[in-house]
Amino acid sequence: MHEILLALHNVLRWVVVILGIIVLVRSLWGWFGKKAWEKTDRMVGIAFTSAYDAQILLGIVLYFFSSSYGLNAFLNLPISEVMSNETYRLFAVEHPVIMILAVVFAHLGNILPKKAKDDPTRHKQAAICFGLAILLTLAAMPWDRPLLPR
Repeated sequence: MHEILLALHNVLRWVVVILGIIVLVRSLWGWFGKKAWEKTDRMVGIAFTSAYDAQILLGIVLYFFSSSYGLNAFLNLPISEVMSNETYRLFAVEHPVIMILAVVFAHLGNILPKKAKDDPTRHKQAAICFGLAILLTLAAMPWDRPLLPR
């Protein structure tokens, strides 16, 4: 079961990254091009946050129930060992914390534009929030992990 969950988590990360780049490019294009806020902008933002929500849910299941690097690391090893081991620290602490922050920014990218007065401000708020979400995502993504587990 762990291998299936991990494979889904690995594949879905690329869906999140691709949708994130699309939504970021649309927001920057709208902001700097002073374009109108369209239904498509809202829908792409919703698709991005929905994919991210599914990714976070899979990550939570892996962290708490499946992975030896998540909660099990803290239950089976001294904290000093978890924190001094680069792999354990990444998957038990850094990766989950940064990704949760990223999903918060992704959601803010959908919420804040609803309250903005004009379209350029909507695009600006979306671009900043989605940009932060993508930067955090790319920073905390384990780049050396294969697409599908071996």
